[in-house]
Amino acid sequence: MDGLFLRDRPGYEQARVGRVFNRRRPDRYPDAVLVAADAEAVADGVRLAAERGWQVAVRAGGHSWAAWSVRDGGLLIDLQDLHDIAYDESTAIVVAGPSVRGGLELAPFLASRGRAFPGGHCPGVGIGGFLLQGGQGWNSRSVGWACESVAAVDVVTASGELVRADANQNSDLYWAARGAGPGFPGIVTAFHLRTYPAYPVMWHDTWVFGLEDGETLLAWMHELLPKLDRRVEPVIAATRLPRVPLDPGVAHPGTVLLLHTTVMTSSPAEAAELLAAFDDGPLAGRKLGHVRGETTIAEENQAQEEQNPEGYRFAVDCTWTDAPASVLAGPLLRLWRELDTRQAFSIWYGWAPNRPLPDMAFSVEGNVYIATYAIYEDPVDDEKYRSWVHSRTAALPGTGVYLGDTDFTRRQDRFLSDANFARLQEIQARWDPNGRFASYLTADVAGLNRHG
Repeated sequence: MDGLFLRDRPGYEQARVGRVFNRRRPDRYPDAVLVAADAEAVADGVRLAAERGWQVAVRAGGHSWAAWSVRDGGLLIDLQDLHDIAYDESTAIVVAGPSVRGGLELAPFLASRGRAFPGGHCPGVGIGGFLLQGGQGWNSRSVGWACESVAAVDVVTASGELVRADANQNSDLYWAARGAGPGFPGIVTAFHLRTYPAYPVMWHDTWVFGLEDGETLLAWMHELLPKLDRRVEPVIAATRLPRVPLDPGVAHPGTVLLLHTTVMTSSPAEAAELLAAFDDGPLAGRKLGHVRGETTIAEENQAQEEQNPEGYRFAVDCTWTDAPASVLAGPLLRLWRELDTRQAFSIWYGWAPNRPLPDMAFSVEGNVYIATYAIYEDPVDDEKYRSWVHSRTAALPGTGVYLGDTDFTRRQDRFLSDANFARLQEIQARWDPNGRFASYLTADVAGLNRHG
């Protein structure tokens, strides 16, 4: 079979981990890797796996922090060549392969046509895993999770058939494709996505504060967040990167808190009006720096690339929380004070107020999303940073996790509502009764989707 790399044969190691973004490469070895040329090759690979008694794992973009695609034994099907993009002007639907990179490929493709999609913040992330996990993207407070804009999916099933799933046909697969992540019982070979008119204006507003003002900043943001227009997306980032907008004469203190807000609007005047909410806060006189003005998705993506550099090792964890600032501040500031590499960072992402979600697998969120990224170079530090990030995240008063920033081999938590997890298991049993697809990578299957 073309594109098939058997273990211990030439090309196998590159096929196994060459596209894994995290340099903390897993010590797991599939029996074979298939680099599929198209949807038919994916179907052939699933049928081959059935013949040989292999489980099937799937890789779209290779950006999973835990490298979910790399399993011991079985067949890894790599979708790197499924990257076509096509746009239908009559329906405003774009059809994109799972390995299409949201920021580097899909966003500029749509922008040239005056359209937009809530793609991911890190530009190199493939849309396959991003959409299956929910999709936390640009302007998501306004237009919702990216998976809410999935109109249909083309899927290779466990029997090796290619089917279309949408609201009217194979609707249970469609339901699962929007939030099940690696638990999806099939392989998506194409996403049909609803697009939106591109906003003519995007602004950013970035304030820099010291760690000593973190408690006041959190209290202010928790009070302000529910009152903000949903187009306004505030993020507090604890970062050690040197290139931050400091006022003249201000020395970089090591770790700073960036209050970085983006907004997409119809005019500069409207952007300025929406961002004025940040002008008169309790820390206006204590800023270390401030800059406000026009930006673009491309510029914001470039900043995200700088904060998530290639060639490094990552240990990552996250939590949703509904805790008030007074409860959250202690453990979160402790975590922020302990960031100790130049690249490491942690975010507080304002999401409130919550709204009713569509009927889809994705079902766990909160008022605030917190994610921490330990980024380092030396393999000797793997255990140090993995233990640190998971223990400090577990100490936060959380309500569940987002699949995109988790590693269930070290810490598990609730990622679907109880009802949706039960429904997903029923769909898995129907579409994949023999467990052909590898599903969640976990150290404790019985502990999946349990909180606390």
